[in-house]
Amino acid sequence: MGMNCGIVGLPNVGKSTIFSALTSAPAEAANYPFCTIEPNVGIVHIPDERMEKIAKLIGPERVIPAVTEFVDIAGLVKGASKGEGLGNQFLGHIRQVGAICHVVRCFEDGDIVHVAGKIDPVSDMEVINLELAFADLESVQKRLQTLDKYIKSQDKKVSDKAKIAKPILERLVKALEDGLPARSLDLDEDEKDSISDLHLITMKKMLYVCNVDEASILEDNEHVKKVREIAAKEGAGVITICGKIESEIAALETAEEKAEFLKDIGIEESGLSKMIKAGYNMLGMKTYFTAGVKEVRAWTFPDGAKAPQAAGVIHSDFERGFIKAEVFHCDDLFQYGSEAKVKEAGKFRMEGKEYVVKDGDVIHFRFNV
Repeated sequence: MGMNCGIVGLPNVGKSTIFSALTSAPAEAANYPFCTIEPNVGIVHIPDERMEKIAKLIGPERVIPAVTEFVDIAGLVKGASKGEGLGNQFLGHIRQVGAICHVVRCFEDGDIVHVAGKIDPVSDMEVINLELAFADLESVQKRLQTLDKYIKSQDKKVSDKAKIAKPILERLVKALEDGLPARSLDLDEDEKDSISDLHLITMKKMLYVCNVDEASILEDNEHVKKVREIAAKEGAGVITICGKIESEIAALETAEEKAEFLKDIGIEESGLSKMIKAGYNMLGMKTYFTAGVKEVRAWTFPDGAKAPQAAGVIHSDFERGFIKAEVFHCDDLFQYGSEAKVKEAGKFRMEGKEYVVKDGDVIHFRFNV
């Protein structure tokens, strides 16, 4: 699974506008369908107030935030799973990402055409979700058709794996035929592993991104309320974002100007910031920090990683030659004010290879290669 988030939706819902603001990189945006053919890829800094606090206390020469990747995928249309609107190509792009941000148009604007001719987020969501389900259904049915020969294999490992997979695939067929996502089956890790090579789109976590007008950033409009109702049934997340406002924020040069803009319109955090954080969490990623006078840096690691694996994020030599990790949590630094006082308080620890790194840990690795 890719460690990135794909931005999907119908044409003209604001995906490319949001992507451009998200990455501060130009993505072609026009008032006609399929202006994005090849996916645009952008590297995005993860907003993290903890890193800013660490930097204020330590005073490093430079600060380097964690990053993640967002992919702007062309608009899907009804019939995409059958190849409509270059659907097969676009669905292939979605299979490669780790999580999905589904942009839903929740604003009225007569100057921006809607591919269906009317603003109806419920219908829009259904179109996209059905196309994703049908694409997965085709993959699952093809696997089922070839499964019997693997069940009869003389290789016991191959045969056993096929026997385990069959009832899972049969359950998936029923769910997908009903238009339900694969993730709705709530499979355990072993069951997911048995079908992982199918790279099912609807197994990926989903965040609904409601693109609203300026009047709806402080209070949900009726369109957003409908999206929230559906998302709640699916167990999916929802955020609201105004692509137009986010474009204006992205055009500002300094963090101070952006903060002042947000204050003026009455919100504490931009929609894009919420979207980035949500995408990062959907990917199952956490952050630890290295901190010194030269540099404060945020590092991304998979949730549940042990110390050597987390060290390997910096360099493979750190993992191969891992000896110990000097660890304290950033909350302790905020409480006591300095690393020296953290040590005095007994919050500074030496951890070995079995230590499971926590989100927000500040770590110095000892290694020898």
